Amino acid sequence: MRTITLQIDETLLNEALQLTDLTTPEELLHLALQTLIQARRKKNLLDLAGQIQLTDDFDHKTLREMHHAAD
Repeated sequence: MRTITLQIDETLLNEALQLTDLTTPEELLHLALQTLIQARRKKNLLDLAGQIQLTDDFDHKTLREMHHAAD
């Protein structure tokens, strides 16, 4: 794990700690990074909306059954 030094607004840090009930800045940073990654991944998926064209005969149920049978 990497150790770094950051300068963070103390008021912002304290408010975030209170809102999350976390006790350390490390926990808060971990949560913040996870939340950022999750939000960006969702945005990237939403950006694909309308760009994927499925054929008229596409059957997602059959595909799901085939996938589960392979497991």
